[in-house]
Amino acid sequence: MPIILRLDRMMADRKMSLNELSEKVGVANVNLSKLKNGHVSAIRFSTLEAICEALHCQPGDILEYQPEET
Repeated sequence: MPIILRLDRMMADRKMSLNELSEKVGVANVNLSKLKNGHVSAIRFSTLEAICEALHCQPGDILEYQPEET
């Protein structure tokens, strides 16, 4: 998949645990874990907005596009 999630890197940079982020964002720990590990195929803009607010970052800080080589 050409979209790479860098949520784990942003959380480490901000020294924020998954539990802490879960509380701030209002999303279940399990769902954030799936997101962090790249086991999701979509994310709601409202969730992305809440994550960016909690981590004080931009969407581009946690989402990266890497085209597949052909």
